[in-house]
Amino acid sequence: MLKELKDIINTIFPISDAALNEIVALVEYKTCRKGDVFLETGKRNQKEYFLLKGICRSFLFSPEGEEITISFFNTGSVLSPFVTRTIKGTTNMNFQALTDITLGEMDANKFEMLMVNNLEIREFGNMVLKSELKKKVEKEINLASLTALDRLKIFRSDYPGFENIVPHPTIATFLGITNVSLSRLRKNKA
Repeated sequence: MLKELKDIINTIFPISDAALNEIVALVEYKTCRKGDVFLETGKRNQKEYFLLKGICRSFLFSPEGEEITISFFNTGSVLSPFVTRTIKGTTNMNFQALTDITLGEMDANKFEMLMVNNLEIREFGNMVLKSELKKKVEKEINLASLTALDRLKIFRSDYPGFENIVPHPTIATFLGITNVSLSRLRKNKA
């Protein structure tokens, strides 16, 4: 797991071995089974997460009680940072394992102290935040300005193979369409 963790960090923003070791010292590992909701809206959470293996998603419930997928995360990624997925330490989104997953988790407050004291780690943290913001803005723009077919094509490019792993209703909510519409697109045009 150590190699996977180092690879994630250095892919986002390469840092020295000394800075890397400071992060590694904080990380604990845990696994979740397919279907597990490992972060729930309204519950306290003070962690940062690395997805070392597997696929997961963030999601919310609509006022009608329907699940709406916000983001997907694949092996080798950082989950939405603490600052973007909590309000006063309380989680504002659900996170669910779509396959069996392995996570590296660390205390968000201790990581913040590393950022304050180490410029390299601060730059790594800033790159994670910039990436999160970029993904959110791109998704908003795509939902507002692209056809469902174009959004499906982008999804396929961004998440190759997910259509064979992730339930289609989950993909449909991410794309902002119904499952029936997704089925039609897959049959007719895509």
